[in-house]
Amino acid sequence: MDLGISGKRALVCASSRGLGRGCAEALAAAGCDLVMNARGAEALEAAAEAIRSAHGVTVTTVAADVTSEGGRAELIEIAGETDILVTNAGGPPPGMWNEWGRDDFIVALDANMLTPIALMTALIPGMIDRGWGRVVNITSQSVKAPIPQLGLSNAARTGLTGYVAGTARQVAPQGVVINNLLPGIHATDRADALDGGVAKAEGISIEEARARRAATIPARRYGTAEEFGQMCAYLCSQQAGFIVGQNILMDGGATNATL
Repeated sequence: MDLGISGKRALVCASSRGLGRGCAEALAAAGCDLVMNARGAEALEAAAEAIRSAHGVTVTTVAADVTSEGGRAELIEIAGETDILVTNAGGPPPGMWNEWGRDDFIVALDANMLTPIALMTALIPGMIDRGWGRVVNITSQSVKAPIPQLGLSNAARTGLTGYVAGTARQVAPQGVVINNLLPGIHATDRADALDGGVAKAEGISIEEARARRAATIPARRYGTAEEFGQMCAYLCSQQAGFIVGQNILMDGGATNATL
């Protein structure tokens, strides 16, 4: 399918690896020029060069922490007239409800709620002026079904979801479409870290920890960054213009809910 976005300019946050990299790859394959962002310059440049070579698109890199005010300002300036925005940032650490104080919540809100909002606030006006835009926020399956040990993430990402629900409907008349993409477990560095933690805590191998988790997913496997990226690219396509303010689960059926 021709997604109709060849020549569009896309900013993809945290895109040197994992789900962000999958999104960047899929958008480049659809013909988008990219602005790629990550904190680590070396991994970011390697990813950018691989995408340039594979897809022949222009890739600009910004090595900066998008959750910091300075890093965000640099990224917004370099991004310029962006048609597509994919927000993404790592989640806060797990824990228990009685372990977190105000400072912990502020950090989580800054990274997973206020940073995406700031990026949208900066870049959507230009999309409105041009009469076309797409925003995909990578959030989490936890906004549909909270994960007990991820209370910080549950709170921050659900707050973003509420903001998007209203904002998406305000900007849709101007041709700007905003949706959220909710990953479950995918075969990324984050999954390796989680499975490693379980393996260490329970005295089992990481392979056994991974097999146990996969057995709880109806698809009986982890998702891939490639298929996640393909869904992101579709939500950025011309064909997705009537999908507004939605929360799209990609979790292999793990979230047991009717709606």
